[in-house]
Amino acid sequence: MKYMIMAFLAIGLIFNVAAMDNSDLNQYHNTITLSDDYERIESSELTPAVVEELLKQYPTSKLGAAYRNSKGEFKLIMVLKSGTRRTVYIDPYGNWINKK
Repeated sequence: MKYMIMAFLAIGLIFNVAAMDNSDLNQYHNTITLSDDYERIESSELTPAVVEELLKQYPTSKLGAAYRNSKGEFKLIMVLKSGTRRTVYIDPYGNWINKK
């Protein structure tokens, strides 16, 4: 009896996955894309608090790119001395933001 129920559940799951089409997946992808509303800005648009914190935390690094979202938060691409890139987030007041 248990095996029959598990078999029906497995078959139902297979048909459910097969029934998903690309429009369902694209709709999900679009939702993710809309939440990342950062727009590229010039480094001159960074606030003094952000510049001060960058110089303190990354004294030997270069700023590769700067972005700002509608909340005023900054997404910064830092080029480390080793040549690797690191993406960091900071608010306009110089407070670091942990994003995953």
